[in-house]
Amino acid sequence: MHMKLPAYLLANKRISDTSETTLILITIKDHSILEEMYGHSFIVRIKQELQDILARIATRISNSENIDFRNTGPGEVALLIPAYDSPADIAYEYKTQAQNDLKRTMIHQTGRGIELGMGYAKLPDGLGSPQSTKFNILLENARRMTKIPLDMTRLAITNRFNEIVEQKKISTLYQPILDFRTGTILGWESLTRGPLESSFRSPVVLFETAEQLGRLFALEKLCRESAIQNAGHLSGGQKLFLNIHPKTMADPEFTPGNTLRLMEKAGLKPDDIVFEITEQHSLQEFELFYQTLEHYRSQGFKIAVDDAGAGYAGLSTIAQLRPEYIKLDKSLTENIHKDPVKRALVETTVTFANKIGSQIIAEGIETKAQAVCIKDIGVHCGQGYFIARPSAPKPVLTKDCQELQSASDISSRSVNLSLPIGDLAQPPFQMQPDNMVSDAQEFFKKNNRFSSIVITDKEVPRGLIMEYHLNRQLSSQYGIALYYRRPIESVMDKTPLIVDMNTPVEQAARKAMKRETLKAYDDIIITRKGILYGIVSVQKLLDAMARIQVEMAKGTNPLTGLPGNVAIEQEVEGRIAQGRTFSIIYADLDHFKVYNDTYGFKSGDRIIKLAADIMMWAARKHASANSCLCHIGGDDFVLITDPESVDRICTSITRCFGRLVKNCYCVEDRTQGWIKAKGRDGKTREYPLVSISLGVISINGQCSLMEIGERAAHIKKYAKSIPGNSVAVDRRLPLGSE
Repeated sequence: MHMKLPAYLLANKRISDTSETTLILITIKDHSILEEMYGHSFIVRIKQELQDILARIATRISNSENIDFRNTGPGEVALLIPAYDSPADIAYEYKTQAQNDLKRTMIHQTGRGIELGMGYAKLPDGLGSPQSTKFNILLENARRMTKIPLDMTRLAITNRFNEIVEQKKISTLYQPILDFRTGTILGWESLTRGPLESSFRSPVVLFETAEQLGRLFALEKLCRESAIQNAGHLSGGQKLFLNIHPKTMADPEFTPGNTLRLMEKAGLKPDDIVFEITEQHSLQEFELFYQTLEHYRSQGFKIAVDDAGAGYAGLSTIAQLRPEYIKLDKSLTENIHKDPVKRALVETTVTFANKIGSQIIAEGIETKAQAVCIKDIGVHCGQGYFIARPSAPKPVLTKDCQELQSASDISSRSVNLSLPIGDLAQPPFQMQPDNMVSDAQEFFKKNNRFSSIVITDKEVPRGLIMEYHLNRQLSSQYGIALYYRRPIESVMDKTPLIVDMNTPVEQAARKAMKRETLKAYDDIIITRKGILYGIVSVQKLLDAMARIQVEMAKGTNPLTGLPGNVAIEQEVEGRIAQGRTFSIIYADLDHFKVYNDTYGFKSGDRIIKLAADIMMWAARKHASANSCLCHIGGDDFVLITDPESVDRICTSITRCFGRLVKNCYCVEDRTQGWIKAKGRDGKTREYPLVSISLGVISINGQCSLMEIGERAAHIKKYAKSIPGNSVAVDRRLPLGSE
């Protein structure tokens, strides 16, 4: 039976005009059982986290950082805040928000949730002292309240909730989900917010209240209507992600046809909709849930599992659901670029998703470092403030997101970036091998700007300590006992990546990305003739490469977007310096000037773009990822690639160009296979249709750009002497061969 709350505590929520203070008491229910199961230190940590959460809530609600916490007893947190006319309502908001925030930690560490109790009291001015007898009486009253089941129907907040639902006082925001593979928007998640300047602005309070009042279906129906009606046009196969709670499927008012009717009015199809189900909810009402799930799937709707990895269920549950999308909980995204264990876990999840035909969406991406790391791991899609904040109407991607490149995107470019890595080096912090592990931990605590320590012996690097690796070792069950008083060489990485200061940044990036997963984002040690010179973080390295490539991009051809002569020279010199064997395919259009003079520059540009597109297509289809296509200028192109793919590339280019170039002519010229025009000598004659000539040379060692140019000129001249679309391969020994 629910006990009644005092009537004077049930007025509408607002800050009181009196000098009174409100005491809010939040308790950890069953804290003695939790302490017995997990130990005293565990309860101390949970209580401290609860206090931190309450401080953040108080700062947001009361707009004040001067929150007065009182140490009143084990398993409870008491705080004094400005007086409210409805302390029951404000205590409910604190309890609901704190329980939701603390639940993630509990699930992660124990596999179970947590239940908090709430109590409150009005304190007249001057009764805030814990030594006051009246204060202790009111505190004891608040403690008794924490054990009383709350009668929601008596709260003023209930009336406000019902008013929101009846008068449809909600708003819908949309947040984009980015497909990392294509750089386009996969879809939009609809997010519901209550009225501004109210407790219900928080979706946590809004939906928790709905569940407590048994009005979850009414609220979700309203949210779904708003989301569909305000979504607007979904372009290019984009999806609309709608959150649903399985409990609504068991509601007596639930009728499956409602959503379809809403969609028809909005011009949407089932294939446009993805139902998002939180992983914790999929474990409840199991049979009913799966029946309803199959009903929706049979109509063409897609399914996403939300909060995967938060601890509510394992991969077996997800495997049974076989969702089209798996949304990783933001706890896995947070600091993933600093946590090799999280990276390994996410990589495993990506592999699992690929095998069951699902796509991974990483939630909570807030920084460029997180986005780069997640994209590089192979996660299919992402969502978070770095990509775009929720908004209405639908927002555009942030500028940083639009320019996002992963580590593999950048390091796979084989252009030899001449910037030496020594130019990026930062001063390192050094320790000797016999320093204690405790010394390293204390250093990191006091120096936030350092994330690594280089272990040296007479200025020669012997190892590396990354802060996140050290924390992981010390936070294990016996980590402190095992390592804290041992020499630092016992925990250091004895094989860190060490490169000379003159190493090009591109080469250093390649080496960094080839490291094992747990070390992929460790700092790089820079030496000068074997002596420690500095340290470079992977993020700083990739940022520098991205800046260089932006500068290089300024020299790209405006018609084709392809790099020009500078990139060709750097690419060729880089491959020669690395001792790589490669081939260069020179492409030139025959009879192009006659076509350009006859059909005009616009049509001429069309043929040049056609040639570029065909060569890019052939390179993607047959060449390795490190091939490089450049536009010298006019109708001349260069494709640098591996010798093994030359034959297939050339065959594809000549066949495809010969077939498609005919579409650039009028019917008469296309039919007769030639055009009548004036040549360079001013005489009118019949000229064949534009064709492409390919000349191929190979390089297998040290040679100069002049030697390459001379041999290329000979083979190009020979290729152009062959009528039609032609290929001429230099059969002499490759340049640089001994």
